[in-house]
Amino acid sequence: MTAATGQGLRYRRRYTDQPSGNMENSAQRRARGLGWFSIGLGLAEIGAPRSLARLIGISEDDETRNTMFALGLREIASGIGILASPQSPGWVWSRVGGDLMDLALLGKAMNDDQNDRNRVAAVTAAVAGVTVVDFLTGQQLSRQGGSASEHRTNGSSQQNRQLSSGVHVIQALTIKRPRSEVYGFWHNFENLPGFMAHLESVEVLDNNRSRWKAKAPAGTTVEWEAETIEDRPNELISWRSLPDASIPNSGTVRFKDAPGNRGTEVHVELRYQPPGGKLGSLIAKLFGEEPEQQVKGDLRRFKQVMETGEIVHSDSSIHSGMHPAQPPESLEDVELLGTPREHAVQR
Repeated sequence: MTAATGQGLRYRRRYTDQPSGNMENSAQRRARGLGWFSIGLGLAEIGAPRSLARLIGISEDDETRNTMFALGLREIASGIGILASPQSPGWVWSRVGGDLMDLALLGKAMNDDQNDRNRVAAVTAAVAGVTVVDFLTGQQLSRQGGSASEHRTNGSSQQNRQLSSGVHVIQALTIKRPRSEVYGFWHNFENLPGFMAHLESVEVLDNNRSRWKAKAPAGTTVEWEAETIEDRPNELISWRSLPDASIPNSGTVRFKDAPGNRGTEVHVELRYQPPGGKLGSLIAKLFGEEPEQQVKGDLRRFKQVMETGEIVHSDSSIHSGMHPAQPPESLEDVELLGTPREHAVQR
């Protein structure tokens, strides 16, 4: 009986415990390899940007050199982070975000006739392959986390730190509709993609959780789950992404009666950590992805949907000039309440 028990234990240890350990070591070894790869690539981008540009097949102007320098800093930061904590998926996921940015930049380069499109296409294929490796490694490391409760606690703390150093946007405007109506429309998260340009879909899972899907560079998408953390009817809705979201984010929208019976003031505060951190945010701004302008545009469309009952861009092709269902060419035509500083939400 003892021999049989010992044999059974040896069998389980060999075919159950060991593969799990091997899988964990394999993921961490792969993460370390990605870390060294990031540092090497970053050094090349900083030390020889023009040579690297020629290799890729893109122009060697000053803008390219500056972009290479910023990308190099991002790669080195990711590499150091991975090597410092190869068992943590956070820095590997930051590489995935960086890969998506790289693919977006390469996609833009493909449309420039001055570049060598064959070389750019070859590099794009290589980056896409690395993206797959990064993604699978991040998934594997995420699955190997500690217990669910410990993982959630650590993930929440990490997410809070990420959000505190990420992008912070506050905007507000007046909508000429009753407060209960404006709140009710926003309260159904599945309505949000109708006016948020970068949001593809929101699926309500239960009373507190929802699954979000957003557009990402190079025609890709990112998904995450969020939870509602505060909901006061006709006054306030707050939500945040669950730990290990590909893009950590949180948001609060407040609804107030506008003075003089003019409808409802909508105050929106968003925090999120873009792929690649602060460098990613800077690079996004250089290529026209200004967070404040995005939120202004979303609120402008929300205003018009509420006041006209139509999706903003639906009439843009059949009406010339100003039209109630057509976005104004200048954001100054929207009745904004002031600058972000003037509308900081008091906690």
